[in-house]
Amino acid sequence: MTQAPKTEAQIQAMREGGTILATILADLKNYIQPGMSEIAINSWVESEIARHGATPTYREPVPNFPGVICISVNEQIVHSVPSDYEFEVGDVVSFDLVITYKDMKTDAAFTMIVGEEPKGAKKHLLSVTERSLYAGIDAIKGRGTHTGDIGAAVEKVLMDGKLGVIRELVGHGVGLAMHMEPEIPNYGKKGTGTLLQPGDTIAIEPMATLGGETIMTETFDNWTISTRDGSLAAHFEHTVLITEDGVEILTQL
Repeated sequence: MTQAPKTEAQIQAMREGGTILATILADLKNYIQPGMSEIAINSWVESEIARHGATPTYREPVPNFPGVICISVNEQIVHSVPSDYEFEVGDVVSFDLVITYKDMKTDAAFTMIVGEEPKGAKKHLLSVTERSLYAGIDAIKGRGTHTGDIGAAVEKVLMDGKLGVIRELVGHGVGLAMHMEPEIPNYGKKGTGTLLQPGDTIAIEPMATLGGETIMTETFDNWTISTRDGSLAAHFEHTVLITEDGVEILTQL
């Protein structure tokens, strides 16, 4: 779906929905403990979405996902269906959530280490991937920004950090639908790609690995996307609003 100019009411709905989404993810990060199952977390998130007056976008006819949140562990990158797996200390877990509030969608993700402080290679993976997200956001200067400006900024941080860049999966427009134009690759060249307009809302979501860049879709559920070499992966994401002279992050507290 192509983005069209939004009303102020639609943008405000995304601000409110983004705050709800950020609140749920912040509470989730504090809630997670070793021994909890993915399916139990899915149920907890579902109840939190309802408590805040929103609805789970993943349950809508598109994409008709078998859960309300994607929970991807270790070598899993994205789109993992909640299962009866119980978290272990040291697991690298990514949580990706989309909610609908007042008919508008917002999308965000984060990665954490279960039950211990990040250290070593895992800390490097998480810190560099998250830093690349904010580098992409900082590359947005309002009117005149291209998607390639974002991708180039993300790619530079990931490459400087010697991480594998997931190039087959991209960020996207978001708002009236979960996935809209334009695509937001995690690589690119400054001054190229789609020219963004004030009022556009996009999800920037770098994904990176401690190994190679090749991915595969798991046959056990035909949803989960993992690293082909089994290396650990991380994923961070925000929904942002392009303004006349900059950017507003909609999914942070």
